[in-house]
Parts: sequence; structure tokens; C-alpha cells
Amino acid sequence: MHGLVNRSVERFVRDTYGIEIWSQVARLLDPDIGAFDSMQACDASVTQHLLAVVENVLKRPLRAIEEDIGTYLVTHPHNASVRRLLRFGGDSFEEFMHSLDDLPDRAHLALPGLELPRLEVVACRGGVFTLAVTPVSPESEGFGAAFLGLLRAMADDYGTLATLDYKGQNAGRELIEVELLVQDHSEGRDFALGAESGR
Repeated sequence: MHGLVNRSVERFVRDTYGIEIWSQVARLLDPDIGAFDSMQACDASVTQHLLAVVENVLKRPLRAIEEDIGTYLVTHPHNASVRRLLRFGGDSFEEFMHSLDDLPDRAHLALPGLELPRLEVVACRGGVFTLAVTPVSPESEGFGAAFLGLLRAMADDYGTLATLDYKGQNAGRELIEVELLVQDHSEGRDFALGAESGR
């Protein structure tokens, strides 16, 4: 597993719940762990254990935590580079949805060791998209809830009113239905390619 995944979970806990909660998590993981190195790869079982400990400490369902992590990756200032990578997908949320097939390749160019699941828009009719999230290895399993949170945050980022619904698993794929209700519902967040951008 790419170290960035564990580092992102750590930063999510620190930024959302505070250093004391992260310290509890770290102690339960390994007394010698202070922080994860984003460039150091580790076995996928370490990430699974990390998420299980976070679930136990926060006393929240794992799927809800993973969804919050997806939202965090778009909305928190620490993750401006992630948001910038995502916004390369288009000038509107609809264009972004159509570009999701290419996102794993774009992410791999930015971070060669990062293995994301395959993303495929398997249906598109009248503003309703069905996104299939398919793991390509054990390291990319269980990303569906995180993508649900990420997509919800990206709709807000573009100023689009949309409903999102996790449809569960089918033939090894996690399915997410996205319905675009109003494309320009609000102003959205400022964005300029190649530059730091804020609200």
C-alpha cells in the first residue's frame, strides 16, 4: 500500500478530531508510531488495521469514516494538490464525471506507486450517472465509500446540486449513482489551473 494512503488517514484524524485522538490511535497501532511516511510503502494489512483502530477509537461505522476521508481530501487546505488534480477533469461537474475513467492514470503520473481502483461510468442518462469502482488489487479494495464522499465534495466545489447514492456491490464492483439536479446551483469555489486557489 502506498504510504500516502496511511498518511492521509492520519492527517484526516489529526485535522478533524485533534492530536489527542490521533495519539490514542497511534498507541493502539504501535507505541513506536508517531506518524506515517507518505513515501514509504507498507503492506495493505497495515492500512486495514489502521482503519479498524480508527473505527474503534471514533466509535463510528467504518463506511462513514471512509466517506468523511473522501470529503476531507477535497475540502481541507492541506490537500490543495489533490483538489487541483481532480479539477483537471473539466470546467463543470458533468465534465468531471465524464473524466473519471482517466483519474487513476492521472494519479499514477503524479504518484507512480499509488494504485487506485478502476473507475468507469457504466451508465449515463438524463443527468444520472452510475459510477463503477472496481479494485484492481487488494490494495485498491474498499474505496467506494471514500469516492462517495469525494464526489459529494466535488459537486459542492463546482457549485452543482446533485444527489449521490451508494448502490452497494455488484460483480465485484461498488456502484455509486449520481444525479445532477442543477449544474450551476451556486458559485462554487474559485479555481485556476497551475495556481493555488481558494474560496
